[in-house]
Amino acid sequence: MIGKLTGTLLEKNPPQILIDCHGVGYEVDVPMSTFYNLPASGEKVALLTHFVVREDAQILYGFATPSEREAFRQLIKITGVGPRMALSVLSGLSVQDLAQAITAQEVGRLVKVPGIGKKTAERLLLELKGKIGADLGPVGGAAHSDAHNDIQQALLALGYNDKEAAAALKALPAEVGVSEGIKLALKALAK
Repeated sequence: MIGKLTGTLLEKNPPQILIDCHGVGYEVDVPMSTFYNLPASGEKVALLTHFVVREDAQILYGFATPSEREAFRQLIKITGVGPRMALSVLSGLSVQDLAQAITAQEVGRLVKVPGIGKKTAERLLLELKGKIGADLGPVGGAAHSDAHNDIQQALLALGYNDKEAAAALKALPAEVGVSEGIKLALKALAK
């Protein structure tokens, strides 16, 4: 019903904002990824929206990009995942990170999001496979992608966070093997 709002940003109280659209103030819940990219209060803002009507409430959810809104819509189609949990997922992971987690079937990334347990994460990965992340082909062939995924999983198992593991992977040669890649990544992280 309401697909987009353009107006003046009046208030920012995470995760909710207030947008004045020609004299009408709309309360909009946004994921933190959108919230961090909002302009200052009093500035113009445009958000894509998803309108949810429930028996006890009518709620607008806002998104900075079409991919965020599409990911939200795919998430809320899953049994047991409501708009609040979908917002939480998009606040904890960017759409790109979510797509990579789905493509690689990485439960570990999703369970880091508050409110997502192992069973829910597994259900999300199963039901979203082919819907989000399907357009992300392997960067340099399947072997390259598998080796890098294995290296990344090893680094995460050793206690490094996603950012540290990603930085170490970027420094690796393109066609590195798993064992050699882990050694090189650990050397890079030790510096």
